[in-house]
Amino acid sequence: MPIRVDAIHPPCAIEGGRITIEGGPFPVDGPSLPEVRVGGAAARLVYASESRLSIIVPPGLMRGPTPVNLAAAPDAIAFVEIAAPLATGLHQVDNPIFDRDGNLYVTFSGTRGQQVPVSIFRVRPNGTREPFSSGLVNATSMAIDPQGRLYVSSRFEGTVYRLSSDGTIEPFAHHLGVACGLAFSADGTMFVGDRSGTIFKVDQSGQATTFASLPASVAAFHLAFGPDGAVYVTGPTLSSYDELYRITSDGEVTRQPGRFGRPQGLAFDHTGALFVVEALAGVSGLYRVPASGAPQLVLAGPGLVGVAFDAAGNMVVSSNETAYRLSRSA
Repeated sequence: MPIRVDAIHPPCAIEGGRITIEGGPFPVDGPSLPEVRVGGAAARLVYASESRLSIIVPPGLMRGPTPVNLAAAPDAIAFVEIAAPLATGLHQVDNPIFDRDGNLYVTFSGTRGQQVPVSIFRVRPNGTREPFSSGLVNATSMAIDPQGRLYVSSRFEGTVYRLSSDGTIEPFAHHLGVACGLAFSADGTMFVGDRSGTIFKVDQSGQATTFASLPASVAAFHLAFGPDGAVYVTGPTLSSYDELYRITSDGEVTRQPGRFGRPQGLAFDHTGALFVVEALAGVSGLYRVPASGAPQLVLAGPGLVGVAFDAAGNMVVSSNETAYRLSRSA
């Protein structure tokens, strides 16, 4: 019987991500296991059965739709969308972020209290990376307000800074604990996550009040403002699995369906769909969270931290060290 390659799950990946090939019958009972190739490069096989093969995506692949096939059946092909490196040499601890012009901002956060030469880099739409801002200690989370201005939190100082178009910083809000996740509502109200468990609401003059309380996080809180007017929050704890929180405009906290292993960055795309990064060792990936039903794994990759979308729906996912770009939403 001819070997078939029917589908690839998830449909997108970065190098080092684990993807599964469905089809068959795969020759797994012989003296050697099947050889799988991705874009012509041999991939490491980590699971094999007659109907499923799981592999690790090899490095060095070009971005875009990439063929996956077996050496024993070169004409049986399916495709995986590969996200290629966009910027390296980073230290991301939350989402990167796009501005209105399609520029991407990424951070070098550093270890606790470390003063680094460049705190924030700007990546132009053509892929050119340039230093943007210096002098921030532990640049952590970023957000852009309705006027298009960039803000960044310092988890070391408990301060949120506002940045001008030339990267100059000025303090905006103080005394925010271990300040991490940032998000803005449509009216310009800022929300800030304090890793110890408080979500602050900050008005346009920089005055902060307690908005909601959550369990303390062992890493950072990550925030996104949804099209439904609610704040969505992740914050990994010592539990094996954590929940996604939704906070209404009056501060009511509810737990959303679906549980994630070390959930971190989250963002809404241009259609209003929510995506969440799961960073659990060995199964890191990006999930699309539907209005009902189980979260759907859409991208596989090791050590993921954040996700961002531009106005056209193009997506960037980031690990601590590298940002990767896809030409469309997953």
